[in-house]
Amino acid sequence: MSDKYKISDAFSAHFITMTISEWVDVFSRNKQKLAMIDSLNYCRENKGLTIFAYVIMPNHIHMICRADGEIGLSDILRDFKTHTSKKIIKLIQEEPESRRKWMLEIFSKACSHLRSKQKFKVWQNGNQAKEIFSAAFFYEKLEYIHNNPVEELIVENPEDYMFSSARNYADLENYMEIEVADHKPLIKNWK
Repeated sequence: MSDKYKISDAFSAHFITMTISEWVDVFSRNKQKLAMIDSLNYCRENKGLTIFAYVIMPNHIHMICRADGEIGLSDILRDFKTHTSKKIIKLIQEEPESRRKWMLEIFSKACSHLRSKQKFKVWQNGNQAKEIFSAAFFYEKLEYIHNNPVEELIVENPEDYMFSSARNYADLENYMEIEVADHKPLIKNWK
């Protein structure tokens, strides 16, 4: 992966995209999406992850986030992906899933080239991270995140999607507390 998408400053706010291997629609089941919410909440409460925006789409997650504790953002995201990989596989194996065999085959093939004895590779490598360098860039990415479910014809209005921070920004019931940006400096050189 090029340096263009690497986290260079472990404690700056970034726009992050984490994608499922082969773009498999894992998050088409609510239990899978709720498991991601639980894991993100754990990272918020125990690892110092500050989330300014998020959306859980069928095969990827977008966030604007920052590490505010002792652990850098790359390490938090690595731990999140390690934990959620196991959780996703467990849910596929134990919950009703008509695509179980197909999904497990894809995730198994995705790690066949690895030297480790890993059985399944759920997440693609990397996090496609882009540092938030200005207020304009922040708000551009915020709008992109919140409109993702609308663009994919999942909902008509951003705040109608239960697995998005658009609900937080609209002051509606939601699954995860976030740091709602209200023109506070999110970045070192707020412009």
